[in-house]
Parts: sequence; structure tokens; C-alpha cells
Amino acid sequence: MADNRIQRVPQRGGVLARISAVVVSILGLVLLAGGVWLIALGGSLYYGLAGLALLIDGVLMFRHSKAAYPFFALILAATLVWSLYEVGFDFWQLVPRGDILVPIAIWLLLPPISGSFRNITGFGRGTLAVALVLCLIVLGYSLTRSGDDLVGSLPSASSDGPAQADLASLPDSDWQAYGRTGYGDHFSPLSQITPENVQKLKVAWTFHTGDLPDVGRADPQESTFEVTPLKVDDRVYLCSPHQWVFALDATTGKEIWKFDPKVKDDATFQHLTCRGVSYHKTPTGALTSDGKPAPEECPERLILPTNDGRMIAIDAKTGKTCGAFGVNGEIDMKDGMTVTRPGFWEGTSPPVVTQKYIIMAGGVTDNYSTEEPSGVVRAFDVYTGKLIWAWDSGAEDENALPSADHHYTANSPNSWTISSVDEKLGLVYIPVGNPTPDIWAGNRTPLMERYSSSIVALNIDTGKKVWSYQTVHHDLWDMDPPSQPSLVDLKTKDGIVPAIYVPAKTGNIFVLDRRNGQLIVPAPETPVPQGAAPGDRTSPTQPYSQLTFQPKAALTDADMWGATMFDQLACRIMFKGMKYEGPFTPPSTSGTVVFPGDVGMFEWGGIAVDPKRQIAIANPMAFPFVSKLIPRGPDNPAAPNAEHPPGSEIGVQPMYGTPYGVDLHPFLSPIGLPCPHPPWGYMAGIDLRTHQVVWKHKVGTTRDATPLPIGIKIGMPMLGGPLTTAGGVAFLTSTMDNYIRAFDVTTGQELWSDRLPAGGQSTPMSYEAGGKQYVVTAAGGHGSFGTKLGDSVIAYTLN
Repeated sequence: MADNRIQRVPQRGGVLARISAVVVSILGLVLLAGGVWLIALGGSLYYGLAGLALLIDGVLMFRHSKAAYPFFALILAATLVWSLYEVGFDFWQLVPRGDILVPIAIWLLLPPISGSFRNITGFGRGTLAVALVLCLIVLGYSLTRSGDDLVGSLPSASSDGPAQADLASLPDSDWQAYGRTGYGDHFSPLSQITPENVQKLKVAWTFHTGDLPDVGRADPQESTFEVTPLKVDDRVYLCSPHQWVFALDATTGKEIWKFDPKVKDDATFQHLTCRGVSYHKTPTGALTSDGKPAPEECPERLILPTNDGRMIAIDAKTGKTCGAFGVNGEIDMKDGMTVTRPGFWEGTSPPVVTQKYIIMAGGVTDNYSTEEPSGVVRAFDVYTGKLIWAWDSGAEDENALPSADHHYTANSPNSWTISSVDEKLGLVYIPVGNPTPDIWAGNRTPLMERYSSSIVALNIDTGKKVWSYQTVHHDLWDMDPPSQPSLVDLKTKDGIVPAIYVPAKTGNIFVLDRRNGQLIVPAPETPVPQGAAPGDRTSPTQPYSQLTFQPKAALTDADMWGATMFDQLACRIMFKGMKYEGPFTPPSTSGTVVFPGDVGMFEWGGIAVDPKRQIAIANPMAFPFVSKLIPRGPDNPAAPNAEHPPGSEIGVQPMYGTPYGVDLHPFLSPIGLPCPHPPWGYMAGIDLRTHQVVWKHKVGTTRDATPLPIGIKIGMPMLGGPLTTAGGVAFLTSTMDNYIRAFDVTTGQELWSDRLPAGGQSTPMSYEAGGKQYVVTAAGGHGSFGTKLGDSVIAYTLN
């Protein structure tokens, strides 16, 4: 019996050896096939050679050759050398290059496994062990490297900072506009919360709107809770995705009133979003535009744009509509339009409200058709709703008002995001988008494009253009200015200069004199890739601001990433099979990599500015997209039909009226990870006196983006912007993991975080009530971004 047991041991061991050989051989075959494909596309030789080597090693293992282990050690060592050559000591780029081979090496060195190979010698085990230890040492050392982070310190608070006008325009305790003031600086002058005590922040109150996506309502995929609340006196005002408006007690969060505009949405809307409402208080002796005394009703009013094309005035005290405004308290924003289909014009962002006017722009359905509503910007009497002026960016006469024989120009460039205003200068600053479709411009005329992807300064009283600056010429990538510009009185050697900071999706921040549009920070015209699809063209150059977060080098296939070497290989194959020559590579029928992607390095959240310290806080991201033109055919009809309704901005877009549709989607690996390597998102600090990025740190973890709830800090994509305070603390909630975070403004160090009940794709604000400073954020998620949906508004204060 003893002899029989001795004979069975090698048989069991032989099974483990055969299993190891089969696994290594299969991995080799897969790598060899994919590697040959990549080589044919002009990519790296490594995968093909590594696949062939693994296949050979699998054969050696089958034969129990004593060369099997030393040969695998050679593969491991060669992979390490190749990895270091491609990416250096970057931990997250090294991981997918070794997270298959290193575990196999560990497996092979386990005594039961190595003992199952009859001819493996101590030398063979030793060489493999040495190669494995070298890999682990390199990985360990790479963990100590800061990678893409930039360490530095912003200048401290200065007593000689400019006396910025907006800081004196309202009580420190209030937050009366989307960016707190019309300057759009997202800065609170409150200083109760500091880096020293921020760890003591606790939830003060939570409010639930009850407004959750409902299948019965057939809500669109782009259902989002992006609101930045307002605070006036003792009340907080906010809106929810269906444009329900709430007034809350600022101290307790208890509901005072609710207004429901009965928005008639459906699944064909591209957006179900309300970023905020606007506030106006009637000054003593105010007159309407007709010279009559302002009505006594609604001495304090909120202005609400809706996704079904209305604008409503609401009494801030009672929650009732202001009957003298428009018709029974509302205006039909489709008046004067040639395209009036509900949902094609959407008011997703709050308007600018001055002492006398409401200045309202709106978004249109992107990439559906060339027959879209006008992007006209209009000013209305804040009391009566009377139309005062119009600025129609695509019209020959920009300021022509509608009449029986004149309508606003269909499909003129629109402004879907938030504008800023300087009432002292008498100028409103409009970020202007593109004529839709965004990805094809062969049919655009010079008249249509003169203001596309621009920042335009208009006279508040007349709507006449004072100056404009174009951030992208002949935009084929949807790279319009996406966020509220920030106005800063900038201290320079030549005195105080009224500046405007314009974040762009490209990662550029354009800095101009807001009086005349002259550049303060140079933005030289730079040659860009050419070769548009037939029927279109490209601009030979584009402006590149010297204040920028755009990646310094174009992507290469070495930048492709994955959870393993296999999905990394798939990303490299996809990358080499598409068109990419750097930023501004034109769309193509083979697919073009758009990096930074269509979402932009900056989006609607904008930046936050401390005007006293002359610093800014930004949260740029670098997330790749693919833009693939689809010629007309059976699956891509030339005219609208019921099978191709408008809807999400992601996926196949018909672009009716052009020769192509377009497929827009994130550039992801087969298992859903972004193909270019992390980090994808940062917090950053900018010294506005030098216009240098002083610190930059990745922000966001994998906690809510993977099946396993593991929070690995790699720098995540985000939607929403930062808040900064005079106490030296900045706040952010917009990352894909469900957290609110606090940062030391001086160094960027993360000081505190708290778990949110849903995605925080919003921009926080801060106010004071009852002697306490509060930080408030909406946590309701974002449909197409894929974060958890909810209906919470949460306020924090010091314990």
C-alpha cells in the first residue's frame, strides 16, 4: 500500500504541472494573436514577442524541461525592462504590465507547484525568485513616487489685495447667485471653518426633495441633480431635476414652501437638469422698463428656467407665481422661434439677474439636427417680463427683435451654461457654444461661426456686442466654453486690471481684460492636425493659452491602460486603429480619439477664486472620448423618424441635415475602464499673480466605480466645481466616488471627507446662519455619468 501511495504523488503533481502549462500556453496564444494584430497596426512589438515566449514556455512546462523556470524568469525580467522603458516608475502604469505575469511567477514558486515539475532545479527556482523580487522592489519603489502630482504652496492671505466690488455687494453671510455674486468666483468670505478645525464638521441637517427619476414619467437618461442652492437672509432656495423649487429654513433645513412648475418632460429630452434659480430684490423707488413704479407684489423673487421652455417668476416669501410677470407669472421662451418642439430649447442654467433685467440664454438638443431653436440671448424686464433686447449670434442683424416677418435665426450658437456680469462696467459675459450639430461643420457659414465657441461681452442695457474672443476656431469637437467665467480685479505691476478667466473644455484658461477682451495671458495661435472628413474643413491653428491644464504631450499607445495586460492590449489595438494626431484631431469615419474628451477638462462647475489672496482653485480632468462619423445608410437615415428620437448626448447621434451621423462614447477598455492611464482628475491651485499652477493632486477613488467597494486613490473623472473660502479651506463633491472633501487651499492637502448618500455631481456653497458657517451640497447623482441617484441636500457645520 505504501508503494501505491508513492506512485500516486507524481500523478497528482503532474496534473498541477499540466494545468500550469495549459494556462501559460493559452495566455501566450492570446497575447500572440493580439500582439500580431497590434504589430500590423504599427504598434509595440512586445505583446507579440511575449506571447510567443509564453507559448514556448508552456511547451517547456509540458515537457518538464529544466529550462521552463529560467525562461519564465527571462520573460519576467524582459517585461520589467520594457515597462520601465515605456512608463518609468509610474505604479499605476506598471500594474497592468505585470499583474498577470507576477502572480504566475508566485504560483510557480509555491512548493506544491514547483515540486510537480520533475526536472526543475534549485537554479531554475532561484532565477525566477530573483526576477520576481526585482519586480516587487520596482513596484514598491514606484509607490513612493508622486507621479503626476505637483507639490507647492500658494501665497498666504494678503492685506493689500484689491477691494473687489462683488465682495461688498451683499452680506458675508449670504449666497445670492449661482457663483455667490455675478462675478462667478464661487468664494465665501466666511472664515469660521479653517484647516485646523475642519475635521470637526458634522451633518447639521439633511433635506430630501422627493424628486427621484420615475419610470412612469419616462424621464431622460440625463436626469441630474446639479443644483447650487442660494441663501438669502434666513432661507435657502434650491431646485430639483423636475424644476421643483424649495424654500428651506437656513438653520434647520425644514421646508417652508414648495413650487412645482409641472414640467412636461419625456424620454426624448436630452436633459432633466436644474443647476439653480436666480434671486432679485426690488430696490426702493424701482421702476419698470416702461417708467412705471415696480409692482408691490413679489418684492423678493426667484427666476426659474424650465426644461420645457418656460421662465417663471416666483415670490421668494410665499412660493406663489408673480402674476404681473409675463402671463400669469411665466414667459414662453419659444416665442419668436421657428422650432418650438418641447425639449429642444431647455433652460438648464440660472439666468443673470441685474437690478433691472433678467438675461436668459438656453441650451438646445445637441447633435440631432440642423433644424434647432435659435441660441438667442434675451433680456427681460425683471418685474413685467417684457422683452427688452435680443442678441442672436447667428443673425445678420444680431439685435433684431422678433416680429410678424422676422424670427430668431434657427440653429444659431447657443449658451447653455452660466454667464457672469459686471454691473459697474455695464457688461454681461456670455459663454457661447456651437451651431448644432457639434461634430460636423461643413454646412456652417462664416456668419454662423463668428461667435461660436467664444466668450462675448454684451452691453447690459442694449444687448449690443462690445467685444468677443474665440476660444476654438471651426469647432468640430464640442469644445465650447462650458462654465461660468470668473471675474477678478487683478493686481499687477501696472495697477488693478479687471480680468475675466474663461475655463475651456480644452483645458485652457483664457485670461482677458474684461473691459475690451484683450489677452492678459498670451494664447498664441498654434498649428493643429488637419484632414477633416470630405465636405468639411479644419482651422489651420487654434489658440493655446499659456495658463493651461492640457496634457503636455500627445497620447501614444504606451499611454494605454487596463486592469490587465490583455485589456491594455485591446486598448492599444483600438487606439492604433483610430485616428489621433494630438488635440484637435478632426473626426473621421474610422473613429477619432478625442483627448481631452467631449466632456472637457473643465465643465459647467468652473473654477473658484479667492480675490483677496489672488488665487484660484480648479478641478480639471482628462477623460478620453471617441468620435466616429457614420455615413448615411439604412441604419442612419437622412431624415428624422420615430425610430431615431432625440435623447442622450452619448451614443449614436443622427445629425440630420449633414452627410453623417456620429457615434460619441467614452474611450473604454472591454471591461469598462478608461483606456488612457490614470489619473483622470485633479485638484489644483493657481497663483493669479504669476498665472502658474503651484500645486496639483489627484482626487477621487475607485470606491463607487468598481464592483468591489475598494477606495484606491487614482484620480477620478468628475462633474461639478469647487468652492473656496476665506478660512483657507476648499470643498469638492463632484468625483465619481460619493464623497464631499475639504482641502487646504495653500497646499492642496486633503483634510477631511464624508460619505454622501448618492453622487455629488454638483458645486457646493457656504453661508452663515445663527452664528454658524454652513457648507451645503446636493447629492443626487447623474444619470449618464453613472453615479448613484438620490434626492439629498446636506448641510455641514462645525460640531
